[in-house]
Amino acid sequence: MSDIILKHIDVNDGIEVLDMIREIGPGENGFENRYYDMPIAFFSEFKKDRVNEAKGIGLLPGYVRQSFYILYIEGKPVGCSKLRHSLTNNLLKKGGHIGYSIRPSEREKGYGNIILKETLKKAKKLKLNKVLVTCNEDNIASSKIIEYNGGVLKNIDEGICRYWIKVL
Repeated sequence: MSDIILKHIDVNDGIEVLDMIREIGPGENGFENRYYDMPIAFFSEFKKDRVNEAKGIGLLPGYVRQSFYILYIEGKPVGCSKLRHSLTNNLLKKGGHIGYSIRPSEREKGYGNIILKETLKKAKKLKLNKVLVTCNEDNIASSKIIEYNGGVLKNIDEGICRYWIKVL
């Protein structure tokens, strides 16, 4: 794997990104994907909204700035991550700073580890000293990925594991 790129979603991203979002589905293991059934007609608006979220433009009440990244391996979008620039009380319980998902056809190839590692680099650029990453208690694969990347389990509450990672 020589060509690994984690880049912010852009208004010029192509249909292959929408295909990935659709393949991820509605979400699982705590990752929520409200856009899995988005019609192609709304894809341009979706991309523009994600770009604006990162800038803090047009945020809904109770929402925080969030960067939406796409992981490309050898030019193919294989997963996405969300990096929240700050936390609300709700995000402290579930969601945290970082959420990520790999499209089902690309799982079990080490990409979960790569996307979290690369998203942590983005967190460092935002000058976040530590980040919260949560996952469902029964999501053993994600727990292993988080721990491999320095996650320290703070607690488990209502089936949600809360890990803190020092950003180095």
